[in-house]
Amino acid sequence: MTNNRHYICFFTIAATLLLLSACGIDRNLKRGEKYLALGEYYDAANEFKQAYSKTPPKERDKRGQRAAKLAYCYEKINSTQKAIAAYRNVIRYKQDSVDTHFALARQLLKNGNYKEAAKEYQLVLDSMPDHMLAREGLNSAVNAPKWKEAGSRYTVKKMEVFNSRRAEYSPMLYGDQYDQLYFTSTRNEAQGDELSGITGTKPGDIFFSQKDDKGKWGKPQSIESGLNSQYDEGACCFSIDQREMYLTQCSSDPSYPRYAKIMTSSRSDAAWGKPKYLEISRDTLSSYAHPALSPDGNWLYFVSDMPGGQGGLDIWRVRITGGGLGGVENVGKPINTEGDEMFPTFRPNGDLYFSSNGHPGLGGLDIFIATVGKDRRWHLEHPGYPLNSSGDDFGMTFEGPHNRGFFSSNRGDGRGWDHIYSFEKPEIVQTAKGWVYEQDGYELPAAQVYMVGDDGTNQKLPVKSDGSFEQVLTPGVSYIFLATCKGYLNHKEELRVVETSESEEHVLQFPLPSISVPVMIDNIFYDFDKATLRPESTTALDELVQLLNENPNVTIELSAHCDYKGSDAYNKRLAQRRAESVVQYLIEHGIAQDRLSPVGYGKEKPKVIRKKLTERFNWLKEGDVLTEEYIKQLSDDKQEICNQLNRRTEFIVLRTTYGMFDKDGNLTSPPPKPKKPQLEESDDDGWEIDF
Repeated sequence: MTNNRHYICFFTIAATLLLLSACGIDRNLKRGEKYLALGEYYDAANEFKQAYSKTPPKERDKRGQRAAKLAYCYEKINSTQKAIAAYRNVIRYKQDSVDTHFALARQLLKNGNYKEAAKEYQLVLDSMPDHMLAREGLNSAVNAPKWKEAGSRYTVKKMEVFNSRRAEYSPMLYGDQYDQLYFTSTRNEAQGDELSGITGTKPGDIFFSQKDDKGKWGKPQSIESGLNSQYDEGACCFSIDQREMYLTQCSSDPSYPRYAKIMTSSRSDAAWGKPKYLEISRDTLSSYAHPALSPDGNWLYFVSDMPGGQGGLDIWRVRITGGGLGGVENVGKPINTEGDEMFPTFRPNGDLYFSSNGHPGLGGLDIFIATVGKDRRWHLEHPGYPLNSSGDDFGMTFEGPHNRGFFSSNRGDGRGWDHIYSFEKPEIVQTAKGWVYEQDGYELPAAQVYMVGDDGTNQKLPVKSDGSFEQVLTPGVSYIFLATCKGYLNHKEELRVVETSESEEHVLQFPLPSISVPVMIDNIFYDFDKATLRPESTTALDELVQLLNENPNVTIELSAHCDYKGSDAYNKRLAQRRAESVVQYLIEHGIAQDRLSPVGYGKEKPKVIRKKLTERFNWLKEGDVLTEEYIKQLSDDKQEICNQLNRRTEFIVLRTTYGMFDKDGNLTSPPPKPKKPQLEESDDDGWEIDF
């Protein structure tokens, strides 16, 4: 009787444990499905792992089904080795399908197990011969070893100064001298107290590192402004004037799936403001991420899963206009595939860099280069190893026109976390670096620079916040650069580029005279007490001739000024003769007489100090007028400086419409509208990738 009681008690406990276990599995599965629907793959993986562990081995079907859920989540959080093990369990418990073998093949390829990946891809093709991604995957698995062995001229180095024990990705250089690096990180210093259900780490924040005067990068710093939040922020880029940041934000909602969106943040008082939503489309059920601006600033490229693409995630673009954003368009083939194309970015020369798992490569996401050929179509190039690896490689940023900078990769990280690497490919690059500034004044970031070459080049070059621009040049081509800015005269520079054995930078200066204030003509010299121009004045006078030829619709008043010494009448006669001497030189060199008005002011118009001059003479203040009374209060040496400043030759623009209208007021020759070159993108399948 006692034994029977023991048996009854044992079976009761066992039944109770089985019931509790079943209830626990159900709870795990329900929570797992909820997290999965919200895109919180890390939390979902934990629930599915517990459900799998609690499932008895004899329930083979259920273990296989739960292993499939677990494998999918591991794949999403880049736990490649765990995903491989889970997919093999799906096959082991005979719950596999063609999709299972395709997913396993991708994970094996990403792990560098090329032979095993090839077998799995072949199994898929045996069942589905038209499976394009499997065909490209098999191509990768078969050829990756020899592509890796061939290598390339790239050198790659892990940048420990930027990296932590968490993830860092999507670096982006910033600053006129590329001395700041912005990137996304999930390190412990990120804002918020809760861990992300997507990654199991803190939500990503944007951090930055500053390079010092010796070229050493500093410890990454958090951004103390409204830019970062408790949500995920990352994958940013900057406008040409560097006053606007475009970034990706993924906010959380306990009831709805996560949809990434693109935000903008404005820079004011050296700080980034709170991001504002950028509506690209009214489709609220699609994600928008990874913004990238074309070098001319006219197009915003981004990644989306919106309907109408080639499959998976595609690269799209939208035109940026003065009135907002234009229509959205898919960049199409050959860039987009049935797989995922992500993380677009531009090299300043116009080459588009992006990452893809749909083209043949070395493993996960590989970096590809899309260039526009002479046929005006996109042509793809795979830059090879070691820029690419069997892991995910993405997020390029370039140090100006040079083929060096930084990117991100999860190569060799067993946890699947991304880190920042430097890269460089030695190459001979000839560049033009120019500065546009107001003559006797400061930089003009609002200026526009046009470049025309005898090879058919016709481009508008972006000007940075310090008034500078950079452009890669082609050897053997002659270029004309024209700088313009509203309220200023134009200036032109010509440059002939010859072949060189080393990289070379051609420096160009574009001082633009104002049309609203007097413009000083430096280095005009006269014989003492005479109006005779000295020979050393020729350079400055010839530059003035060039300026007037570049601005043929301008008339000027050419004025000469003296200091306060001597009588008013004498100074005025001397100044008049000197102004006439300059005008006569201009006429003799082809400038129409009716464009020139010589005036000798003597000492009637003492110089008014502009801000730029106060940097040279810090005892002067902006707005000071160098009258006789003002000067005589100064020390002897400062008096002489002021007298020298008053003894000057300058001009002021009178009209900007000379020769544009006939006697009846009709426009004589309407200026032709410039034709903008259009890039035609291929929409057929006749393309190849250059390895």
